[in-house]
Amino acid sequence: MKVIYDIEEFDPQKPVVLTQGTFDGVHFGHRRILRHVVSEAKKIDGVSVLLTFYPHPRLVLYPDDNELKLLTTIEEKVDLVSALGIDYLIIIPFTKELSRQRASDFVRDILVEQLHISKLIIGYDHRFGRNREGGLKEMALFSDTYNFDLEEIPPQDIDDSIVSSTKIRNSLLEGDVHLAKDYLGDLYTISGKVEEGLQRGTAIGYPTANVRVSSSYKLIPQNGVYAVWVYVDKIKYAGMLNIGYNPTFEDKKWSMEVHILNFNKNIYHHKILISFCSRIREEMKFENVTSLVNQLTKDERKVRSRLEV
Repeated sequence: MKVIYDIEEFDPQKPVVLTQGTFDGVHFGHRRILRHVVSEAKKIDGVSVLLTFYPHPRLVLYPDDNELKLLTTIEEKVDLVSALGIDYLIIIPFTKELSRQRASDFVRDILVEQLHISKLIIGYDHRFGRNREGGLKEMALFSDTYNFDLEEIPPQDIDDSIVSSTKIRNSLLEGDVHLAKDYLGDLYTISGKVEEGLQRGTAIGYPTANVRVSSSYKLIPQNGVYAVWVYVDKIKYAGMLNIGYNPTFEDKKWSMEVHILNFNKNIYHHKILISFCSRIREEMKFENVTSLVNQLTKDERKVRSRLEV
């Protein structure tokens, strides 16, 4: 897949089958659309394209809204889209000027004149243009005017519930990583760099890697203990992750720490990837360190059982 940050560089020399949107999380519904784009492009010996935006529109339109949390960083989105076989990922800067562009101008100036689309594939609820004025009805009119094909992807249901990034965010904020996996079509992941901590884990026999998440807007699941997979230098390890405030030690400082099973390497400043498999329990305060270690031993058994290691 070729990633393009300057739309002027796009020159495919083949018919273009395109979809567009923020695609936060690249969830089950998104993947269905992207795979269909790939399939339709192959039918006409064309190229498959995803047009997306960075930063996320809400970060530009509501810069003081600190409540927004995203499922994927731009780097994670690139990796997820690439795995689906898309030929081109075009990332255009989202600005206030772009947000004020009328839907008709966006279609004419970008989709038609710059990207030369042959076919546009969009989800049933796709909105675009100033004040989200453009939808499927308006796009159908544009497709007639500019002579490109248009196809709608209908709602994709899981357990009678329409997939949406909002539903995924809510499930993660409740600690339900199983439901998030069903919606996403894969395990939810977080990447970050390992930084030095207080070494308490080492002192009690459970050394941990303190993970600093790469983006302040990345959504972190509910506080608690999780069974996770940890990827260090692309090698997969089982892990036990704690998210929260370490109430036994009364730090009052939030952290995300992972104990990697059967692992004994210095990985300070390494970038690692964490995939959430199962929530073991909520965060708890213990009377003393001995009680904490006893609980960690039980947690480890549960983690090994859940991950079958």
